[in-house]
Amino acid sequence: MATEGNLQAPTRHALDWKNPDFHDEEKCLHELERIFDICHGCRRCVSLCGAFPTLFDLVDESKTMEVDGVDKRDYWKVVDQCYMCDLCYMTKCPYTPPHEWNLDFPHTMLRAKAIKFKKGEVGLAEKFLASTDVHGQFAGIPIVVQTVNAVNKTKVARKVMESVAGVDKDAWLPELATRRFRSRTPEAKATVVNDGEKTPGKVAIFATCYINYNEPGIGLDLLKILDHNEIPYVIVEKEKCCGMPKLELGDLDSVQASKEANIPVLAKYAKDGYAILTAVPSCALMFKQEIPLMFPHDADTQLVKEHLWDPFEYLMARKRDGLLKTEFPQKLGNVSYQIPCHGRVQNIGRKTEEMLKMIPGTTLNTIERCSGHAGTFGVKKATHQTAMKIGKPVFKAMATMKDGAKPDYISSDCPLGGGHIAQGFEVNGLGAPTLKHPLSLVAHAYGLKNGLD
Repeated sequence: MATEGNLQAPTRHALDWKNPDFHDEEKCLHELERIFDICHGCRRCVSLCGAFPTLFDLVDESKTMEVDGVDKRDYWKVVDQCYMCDLCYMTKCPYTPPHEWNLDFPHTMLRAKAIKFKKGEVGLAEKFLASTDVHGQFAGIPIVVQTVNAVNKTKVARKVMESVAGVDKDAWLPELATRRFRSRTPEAKATVVNDGEKTPGKVAIFATCYINYNEPGIGLDLLKILDHNEIPYVIVEKEKCCGMPKLELGDLDSVQASKEANIPVLAKYAKDGYAILTAVPSCALMFKQEIPLMFPHDADTQLVKEHLWDPFEYLMARKRDGLLKTEFPQKLGNVSYQIPCHGRVQNIGRKTEEMLKMIPGTTLNTIERCSGHAGTFGVKKATHQTAMKIGKPVFKAMATMKDGAKPDYISSDCPLGGGHIAQGFEVNGLGAPTLKHPLSLVAHAYGLKNGLD
């Protein structure tokens, strides 16, 4: 007899994407019907994103008011609303493995997206948006980058981008950096490796496309924090996009290509005893969860998984080793901080919050809810307004501290989510606090110069 829900933490099964049945549309639709029927009878996830309200509306408007009354062609409307945040699996669903119903909503959506991609139903514009290594190449080129940034701010260019590339003309877009992170990183000041009980004493930085091409200051602030704490670091010799944008499209072959480029390089650092840090939660999640689930028998992939750290996960473990400096001469005042979905899914706890709370003269308002940005989902014309709607409760919750005061800073570990939140403040008339990444806040609290100084 099936039990009502799990009494154990959810576990993930490997993604059997090499099995021919994985791309069998009829079998996928049968599985979608199975899990949709379970979701319809539960409805705990209705507030998370657009996928579940879309499903429940389809059911409630059908002739039978059950899943069997929904046209299977409409299943794709549900699939298109899923942006792989994973929160339904990790925080809401009572029927995830080890429950016998074995319900994995995000990975079933991923299977459907992979079928859609294989059928050639993903357009060139979506493929381009997911090719961060391609459109990031303009970063750091004198004159060109300034021209691109200036043009992208004009109404004419944004209308063209909307019609040609499907980028909503009103969506916030990050600027390209005038100098790439990888071209401006200083050598580490520390040379002595001081291993702790919980932490390796040396760090390898996986820069990520976003830090390299868009906001190098975040990466430079991380390096300053490591220098301040006398932790030697190196920049990973070479890297390719982690593959998350391609995963969200269902382009699993491209994810494999990224894996084959990155894992051999990262595995060398892991074998040499480095902690591998990456400052973008989605990139960390790719190496900690998605790639290991796609390649469960690849020893190097599993090794990288074990050596990959979120920066604050590493810093807080360093503190437990008694090796983190905890004197902060600069206070931060009121900080509204959002924990991004892909940070929560890593199951590391509230490590960023833990560090920010160590800073004297700082009041923290932590919001643990999806901002709605979700990578390319937040900028596409078809989904930008949905992303803003999903994020609105976050914008409002971050706009006021618990005592009614206004925040001096708004912050999120996800740089894209942070930009989306700042736009939400502007659109909803919630004020204009300074947007600053948590690493930059900590660097400031330590009294270190901003990464761009």
